[in-house]
Amino acid sequence: MAVLLLEDVDADDVGTVGGKAASLGELIGAGLPVPPGFAVTAGTYRTFIEEAGIDVELFDAVDVDPEDSAALREAEERAAELILETPFPDSVREEILSEYRAMGEDGEEVFVAVRSSATAEDLPDSSFAGQQETFLNVREEDLLRRVKECWASLFTQRAIYYRQQRGFPHEDVDIAVVVQRMVDAEKSGVMFTSHPSTGAPQVTIEAAWGLGEAVVSGTVSPDNYVYDRGRAEVDEVTVADKKVEMVKDAETGETVQLDVAEDRRTERVLSDAEIDDLVALGERVEDHYGTPQDVEWAIYDGEIYMLQSRPITTIREDAGGEEAAATDGADAATGAATGDGGAAGSAVNGGASAVGGEDEADVLVDGLGASPGVVSGAVRIVHKLDHLDQVQDGDVMVTEMTMPDMVPAMKRAAGIVTDEGGMTSHAAIISRELGVPAVVGTGNGTRVLEDGRQVTLDGDKGTIRAGESASAEPGDEFEPVEAARPETPVKPMTATEVKVNVSIPEAAERAAATGADGVGLLRIEHMVLSLGKTPERYIADHGARAYQDELIEGVRRVADEFYPRPVRVRTIDAPTDEFRELEGGAGEPAEHNPMLGWRGIRRSLDKPEPFQQELAAFARLYDMGYDNLEVMFPLVNDAKDIEGITRHMREAGIDPETHRWGVMIETPASALQIEDLAEAGIDFASFGTNDLTQYTLAVDRNNGHVAGRFDELHPAVLRLIGDTIETCRELGVDTSICGQAGSKPEMVEFLVEKGVSSISANIDAVRDVQHEVKRTEQRLLLDSVR
Repeated sequence: MAVLLLEDVDADDVGTVGGKAASLGELIGAGLPVPPGFAVTAGTYRTFIEEAGIDVELFDAVDVDPEDSAALREAEERAAELILETPFPDSVREEILSEYRAMGEDGEEVFVAVRSSATAEDLPDSSFAGQQETFLNVREEDLLRRVKECWASLFTQRAIYYRQQRGFPHEDVDIAVVVQRMVDAEKSGVMFTSHPSTGAPQVTIEAAWGLGEAVVSGTVSPDNYVYDRGRAEVDEVTVADKKVEMVKDAETGETVQLDVAEDRRTERVLSDAEIDDLVALGERVEDHYGTPQDVEWAIYDGEIYMLQSRPITTIREDAGGEEAAATDGADAATGAATGDGGAAGSAVNGGASAVGGEDEADVLVDGLGASPGVVSGAVRIVHKLDHLDQVQDGDVMVTEMTMPDMVPAMKRAAGIVTDEGGMTSHAAIISRELGVPAVVGTGNGTRVLEDGRQVTLDGDKGTIRAGESASAEPGDEFEPVEAARPETPVKPMTATEVKVNVSIPEAAERAAATGADGVGLLRIEHMVLSLGKTPERYIADHGARAYQDELIEGVRRVADEFYPRPVRVRTIDAPTDEFRELEGGAGEPAEHNPMLGWRGIRRSLDKPEPFQQELAAFARLYDMGYDNLEVMFPLVNDAKDIEGITRHMREAGIDPETHRWGVMIETPASALQIEDLAEAGIDFASFGTNDLTQYTLAVDRNNGHVAGRFDELHPAVLRLIGDTIETCRELGVDTSICGQAGSKPEMVEFLVEKGVSSISANIDAVRDVQHEVKRTEQRLLLDSVR
């Protein structure tokens, strides 16, 4: 059969109808309120392309060079053409339409949602968030085309690119499609049936007006309700400012985003009675599956509908129930995302002063000069990831904010402009490592700049001016790798080692060309975020070994480039808001300030499975002979954290006594506890000055109201750093710095005078830091002689 009713499938049918359809079938079987629907099976897609005789041509068409943008675009177009223009077999067409019509009563034409449903074989495409299509409010005239468009979404440019890059055969990919009656939701959201970290009997509900896509996608800041199942009462209610809602347009039937009326924006979405009903349904779902669930729901005309349910994968194994929830659960579960716009405000404020003495009439947009150099090129606006192929060599890429998926396009661009972000944003860090001039935090670049217009970007002054500049060229620091890498790297001889920070493996060759003494910080999170899935979802879909392989591939690229110089790799330190953007991230807690939340080692120890796989990858690298690797753990506060770290290291087969490892000093607590950390066995301590400064001074560097108070050279920050270095020297523990401040001459002078072991700087600053270290050491020697 081409079609299976949702009520006829269950968890055993994932390979036939995909995970989404199988989950819905389970809920229906448990007697829960689920809108009716059916699944067009994965086998139907396979039979369609094979019996039509387009399979060979289809797979040949998408077998292209992934770095050739024109070829990728042609491949996507040809694949879509083959699938969309090939007619359905009559029997399949009639079966799909017959089941669709059966959902209406008395000839009623119903609106349905058409969603891709990944099967176990659909790993490559489902690895990337947003890759597979979903269509809402579809009617009969569009139904068959939407099913085909779901199939064709297997061959978008991004999907082709990533499968080619990762070596997944296109012919091994299948996909099912769910067709389900739409719930014209008046209110909707997400519910965690137990605490997402501790597993305590505490229900967390997020709710907003209209369709649930607004909540799941992060388009709107939802209300947040916390319900204590033990006491059977609502504990906390946080009402958000819900500025927009997604609804069905009454005339066209299309899904549209509308502004919420002023009087409803701060109105509470759910009553206590509705919360009670949701909790009761949530407990039934949890009882059915035998494990806490992450449930998507909707309410229409007073009736609640379950739209999807998946296990909560964030509960730690050693959760302690009520006591654990009382001590560390509330903040993670209850923070409502209010989105104060601080990043953009800070960037705009900073950029305004960067214009300086230029003719402001020529300045179209200004922000923070995040990566030096002056370039001219044509503007290419990128609103969606599918627009990345439009960015060609020499263009100026303009986007709201960059993400790991954008790195291939960033490498092609002559310059980068973003609406949001600061000097430590993804765009700023990656642009500096790639040697691409960048201006970040403009606030309005995507709205003011016109696609195709010639502009000149000044990454030093933070401006984008109209027209071309004859003198435009990248900054001196950003020479091509071939020119930058001397046959025998020549660098000043210093007692203090000067290392380099690396965020992406693609920058390894250029980083090594600086002649740095090693890598003081290799961030692992960019490797993970580029997978498009949360670590838990990736492991669940692909297996632990595949996740390890992804990490090993990235780390090896850097370790090979620097061998035998040391490479210090930091375990994952992505905040929850970055995980929420990935597939599988809907269950992430909504935190008001993620930088103060569930990240770093606290997340790794709470949710050990991904952490264990990271350590297993390091163990395999050691077995391969990469003895130049050192492991560094972020956001450590005290010796209790070290106990958990060393336990997991031993379980992964890493002997803490024979391999070098250490911690980040990012909080006043860790600086003040350095003796205990040293006694616990660390080999080195590395200062993360961005976090250490904001935690010491209580200043959010992305908040425009207080960003001017952010100062890594503040006496309190310097005292914490200096005292820590002194203690570590007495105890035989190496010290380093890998934060942005390590590139500042004043900080370099202070660190060398205090006796820091090494300084790790951004790629573009290594040479300056080397010379600054040499000057300071020579002055100290001269002073001692005198």
